Amino acid sequence: MTVRGSAAVRVDAMLDDLRKLVEAESPSRDLDALRASAGVVAAVVESRLGGRAVLVEGEAGPHVHWSGGGEPRVLVLGHHDTVFPIGTLARRPFRVEGGRATGPGVFDMLGGLVQAVHGLAALEDRTGVEILVTADEEVGSGSSRALIEERARACGAVLVCEGAADGGGLKTGRKGCGTFEVSVRGRAAHAGLEPAAGVNALVEAAHQVLDIAALSRPEAGTTVTPTMASAGTADNAVPAEATVTVDVRVETAGEKQRVESAFANLRPHLEGAELVVRGAVGRPPMPESASAELFRLARGLVPDLVGTAVGGGSDGNFTAALGVPTLDGLGAVGGGAHAEHEYLVVDAMVPRARLVTGLVEAIRAERARPDSELR
Repeated sequence: MTVRGSAAVRVDAMLDDLRKLVEAESPSRDLDALRASAGVVAAVVESRLGGRAVLVEGEAGPHVHWSGGGEPRVLVLGHHDTVFPIGTLARRPFRVEGGRATGPGVFDMLGGLVQAVHGLAALEDRTGVEILVTADEEVGSGSSRALIEERARACGAVLVCEGAADGGGLKTGRKGCGTFEVSVRGRAAHAGLEPAAGVNALVEAAHQVLDIAALSRPEAGTTVTPTMASAGTADNAVPAEATVTVDVRVETAGEKQRVESAFANLRPHLEGAELVVRGAVGRPPMPESASAELFRLARGLVPDLVGTAVGGGSDGNFTAALGVPTLDGLGAVGGGAHAEHEYLVVDAMVPRARLVTGLVEAIRAERARPDSELR
């Protein structure tokens, strides 16, 4: 891969910055931790790219926005929140051993942020490039979605630096995803003296679990998976309340509508039971058509790159749903997202940073063509 950037991309500098980000623990919804983390992200961005990184306050914590000025052309998108609680770092500190970097968030997705920043630092000209690093991706992007969509529309092309697919592939499609909660209200009674006087919320929940699981259509790429349940307060009482939580993944807008309609039309099986259903498929599907042109440019830089559709969602789902060309999985090569064995492959950091450099140059050149499909 050949890029024209004037600055060298150095793995030691990237690892120094990665250490700073990992050691600023940033669990979602912990506002104090996220404010501190956003400050570290902003400092790294400013030290490598110059200019000013602006903290955009949100209900879920500060988002970090940087612009190279000029007419917006490319949005580099990521997040600085992680799934790991404060204290994880003490058990699992940042380390570089055996060609791997480990520590909470190295793969999802602090390594990708660092690679993107250093890739952009290698550009001779950074005009038209923006970076948006949000604080709530891991919990649905409720406070950042409007800002993400605004900047995506303005820029017209989005590069998402989430972790790579298996083997370093790019993510060219994603399922839409959402969470539903079904609450059951029954009536309590003594389980030994008069069980028939009650309405057993747990039994009703069992009926609902079977109905809900039957909504899956694997042949259409739709999975509807009950994942958590709770009921009851005592072992000798008919439970008056129960709750079922459900994970939903869909590949098409039609399946999103079908599943949401089915949840809205759930009905109780037991006389006297009541249901309250909350939730939606909050992240729309990211069709592979949304990434086609950007993936073509990436393959022009690295011919053996592989693209794959995955089940997990990202903020790229939102930008793709707007019709904005979006390419995902440009971040770290590694694995173990959200797990204790999370890791990043150090030898892949420089090539991935250079891929970001080359893609930005290629996008700007492509959009300058009068017949470009990215215009």
